[in-house]
Amino acid sequence: MKKIFNISLLSLVSLFSLQCSDDRFDVLPNNQDSPETIFTTEANYRLVLDGAYDAFKSPTYYNGDTGSSIILGDVLADNLILNTQGRQTNKAAYEWSYTPQSGAVTSLYSSAYYVISRANIVLDNLNKVPYTNYMKNVEAEAKAIRAIAHFDLARAYAKIPTQSADASSSLGVAYVTTFDPNIKLSRDASVTVTYDKIIADLQEALSKINTDNGTIGRLNKTSVLGFLSRVYLYKGDYDKAIQYGEQCISASPSVGANANFVNIWRDASDDGELFSILNANVSNDNVNVGVAYNQNSSGIRSEYNVNYDLFTKYGSSDVRTSAYVLTANFGSTPYNNVIKYRSRTGSTVGQVVDVKFLRSAEVYLNVAEAYMKSATPNPVRAIQLLNILRAQRYSSYIPGAETGTNLLNAIYNERRLELAFENDRFWTIKRLGQSVVRSDFGSAANGGGGDAPTGALKTLPANSFRFVLPIPQDAINLNPNLVQNPGY
Repeated sequence: MKKIFNISLLSLVSLFSLQCSDDRFDVLPNNQDSPETIFTTEANYRLVLDGAYDAFKSPTYYNGDTGSSIILGDVLADNLILNTQGRQTNKAAYEWSYTPQSGAVTSLYSSAYYVISRANIVLDNLNKVPYTNYMKNVEAEAKAIRAIAHFDLARAYAKIPTQSADASSSLGVAYVTTFDPNIKLSRDASVTVTYDKIIADLQEALSKINTDNGTIGRLNKTSVLGFLSRVYLYKGDYDKAIQYGEQCISASPSVGANANFVNIWRDASDDGELFSILNANVSNDNVNVGVAYNQNSSGIRSEYNVNYDLFTKYGSSDVRTSAYVLTANFGSTPYNNVIKYRSRTGSTVGQVVDVKFLRSAEVYLNVAEAYMKSATPNPVRAIQLLNILRAQRYSSYIPGAETGTNLLNAIYNERRLELAFENDRFWTIKRLGQSVVRSDFGSAANGGGGDAPTGALKTLPANSFRFVLPIPQDAINLNPNLVQNPGY
């Protein structure tokens, strides 16, 4: 069941359309209300909170064909190549030519704060009903949502702590903890301050959230543990990444079985999913999350194709080859097309699938890497975790026995293969302090074609200011307290 719930907030003219994403939410109907009248029952808090989850599908967080987070982390890096036969959307991101005025690169800045505002509406009004265990869980979910959106902002619009020696002391992002349209916050004094706030919200959420909230479309204790492993890995606190990651793995050990893996991306299985943005096949939803990659137009017309260098790293024994990529013609030329978000089983509606926001496979990789970088490394456990994942991706798998640098590089390689096209690659390169180095291949299925990246499109040096995206000029115009990132 799916209903729309509008809330009039303060003197705002526009209404927030709070939509359930799937019948798994089973949201009840309601009429227009203000905060003074809506926050009267626990069920109504749930209704508003589900609207915060739904905001992850707003343009262009995980929606739209230009700058969506579903593609941003890959188009900025080396996993994709611009197809000149496509519409060439978001070319500025691919060319690293974005400016504070080029909002088409991504609207993540405004979209993330939109999610945060919906979470804060819930948190600001917690005192209107008794503080029961139910309400503790509502508070925990809202704080976790707020933390996750701020993390996405921080890794895009600020440096990542492990990126460089000066990263932790550089400017953070504005951490918003209340709904006030008139507030004009400054950016946090440092990245460390921002990460500490993210972690504080996640830690408080962990202490209060339910073990099970009934659907992968809502956060729970296991998924919060998984997010803590992600944030601590980015912060460079490897012992904490291990601590919370191991707890997550213990609670949800499946990385997605080989037999189920293709079905995960067709929404016929939830195996290995920790948190997903639900996306229903109904008239009020139908968010085309995959349209940033390709469209149906006399075949598959892709905006970006799989870089041939990456494509050849999968191989025929890797189940991800068929789950992630489809080789098909557009015109007379075959291309390797990304199909992770192409369709769900049994549906005729293209590009409408759930967004896999966090999977157990990532947590395995987070923890394996952290074990290799800990002050007291544990390569035995690192290779064990890596082999558990690889055993479910390759047919007739023989366990690997890498050690030392070779093991760490194997973890990096598996991360690239596993999380390709899931908004990870650019941020991983950034947090490792590396350069983006694209291959010499063109967009055709065999690596041919005349569109191979050259010159300034070939390499983004590790010290480039463009690893930190510009604060949109519109945001600065509205809030002069915001400081633009260096170089823009």
